[in-house]
Amino acid sequence: MTGRLMVRDRIIELVRVALARGAADGKWPDGEVAFSLDSPRDQKHGDFALNAAMVLAKRAGRPPRELAGAIVEALRAVDSAGDLTSLEVAGPGFINLRLNPDLWLRALERAVVAGTRYGRTAVGQGKKVIVEYVSANPTGPMHVGHGRNAVTGDGVQNLLRWAGYDVTREYYVNDHGAQVQTLARSVHLRYQEALGRAVVFPAQAYPGEYVKEIGAALAKEFGGRYLDAPEAAWLALFRDRAVEHVLAMIRGDLGAIRIQFDRWSSEKALYESGTVERFVKDLEARDLVYVGQLPPPKSKKGAGAAPPPAEPDEEGIAAADQLTLFRSSAYGDEVDRPVKKADGTPTYFCADIAYHWEKRQRADLLVDVLGADHGGYVPRLKAAMEALGHSRDDLHVVLIQMVNLTRGGEAVKMGKRAGNVVWLREVVDEVGCDATRYLFLTRRSDAPLDFDLELAKKQTLDNPVFYVQYGHARLHAIFRKAAESGVPVPAFDLADARTLTAPEELDLIRRIAAFPDMLAGAAQAFEPHRVVFYLQEIIAAFHSWYTQGKRSGGRVLGTDPATTRARLFLCRALAQVLANGLSVLGVSAPERMALPETGDIGAEA
Repeated sequence: MTGRLMVRDRIIELVRVALARGAADGKWPDGEVAFSLDSPRDQKHGDFALNAAMVLAKRAGRPPRELAGAIVEALRAVDSAGDLTSLEVAGPGFINLRLNPDLWLRALERAVVAGTRYGRTAVGQGKKVIVEYVSANPTGPMHVGHGRNAVTGDGVQNLLRWAGYDVTREYYVNDHGAQVQTLARSVHLRYQEALGRAVVFPAQAYPGEYVKEIGAALAKEFGGRYLDAPEAAWLALFRDRAVEHVLAMIRGDLGAIRIQFDRWSSEKALYESGTVERFVKDLEARDLVYVGQLPPPKSKKGAGAAPPPAEPDEEGIAAADQLTLFRSSAYGDEVDRPVKKADGTPTYFCADIAYHWEKRQRADLLVDVLGADHGGYVPRLKAAMEALGHSRDDLHVVLIQMVNLTRGGEAVKMGKRAGNVVWLREVVDEVGCDATRYLFLTRRSDAPLDFDLELAKKQTLDNPVFYVQYGHARLHAIFRKAAESGVPVPAFDLADARTLTAPEELDLIRRIAAFPDMLAGAAQAFEPHRVVFYLQEIIAAFHSWYTQGKRSGGRVLGTDPATTRARLFLCRALAQVLANGLSVLGVSAPERMALPETGDIGAEA
């Protein structure tokens, strides 16, 4: 084993060697053992708990505690470097491990030497992943719900990059179908209005000021050419101009929260390129579709079938229509889904699964970030993946719950441009990009989020993002004070580091060592909120240690030179972890900050 391995990775490798050695000696059957190595909640039980004996017991035909004792012997036999200082069998067969403290101390060296790359792993092994997020319909600016989707998706893709995946960030533009046609008709009404004609807006029209802007621009460009022209003469033109204008707005909204995409995929282009048609032919060749009627919907009371709906749905599909249906129920979906309407035109669902079919040809793994109202859509997408010869696990869906915007606990309705919609740009302009991104990630994505505008603007430790950034700035204030005192941040020295014996210092060191594992786990779970939780916990531990040190006289810059050097190096490693963690979230890590009542963070080091 090399000293470059992370602490947990090093012990995992040691366990694997011991299990292989024991199998070779006939102590248990050969083969992979899917063990776990976890950190106990109570450190009195050791640094890690190993469950290999319980996993292996059935195969070996031995009681777990007896087998655990044999694994302990194998671990001691292969631990030539002395990484393990204590091994104890506990409970039904767990093995509690205590490590040589030097392993933890060297994590500080790795953090500083790796610098901005500390935390990056090769978990993804270069697999290609397409993360599709936002994908808001190009019918208006982004609201705060889109913003939470955007920030969560960006956090997911960044985590995957840090974990060694080859990531493409993708936005799917729904520029084909009824919604963009409604937008085009709304623009035409504003176009007429700009030319002096009185118009009446139907309930489904888009009323925003941006629609006025598009209509006025078209009136200036074309004059009255399309004033009384038939719809067929102007619908495509007005649709394309409107989509182009709205996408420019969306790009601006995304830029305000530091989000860019590698690829913008167009639904319209899927049709124009023949992709949808080829996809349907592929379904037919695989005998995955048939012609029939929609099954009657189930009664909400569960008492058999409900009567079929009297009116067509939003796509114009009626119960009696002869449709081309995808055999999705054979792959875990509730019912078979229509991919072609009675007139032979593809359904929305057809285009969606054609898009996923096309994406899967470009990547090993697909990640969709969708609003929680799309939860019912997930089984049919996974059914399509399986039907097309892929694994259901090739598609992972992250669902985003709603955002409740408040100001000091009171609900907020901002809507400067249309109705009661709260535009993302309004929030960013008021509280800033860092606070917006960070606070969107303070809860699990599948849980509703309360976003308090007043809290987001506070420059106090009550504000979660300020709390972490302030800690990073405080660390750099310590470095500046040390330099002024003629004590620059030193290189790592193991003898110096061994002076870090306080429980609070050892806790910080273990947290720093756990950073790469935390990021890898968050990436594999597609959960960027874990990074926020980690940062909140480690910065709280730092502030507590720092405050206790000031009170007890054991500040970073103390009287003992070795301890001073060790604490400065600990602070340097912690600052790197904070900067890297904030970078994963797309949040800045300032080196100077000021509290409103005290000014620049002081030099109490």
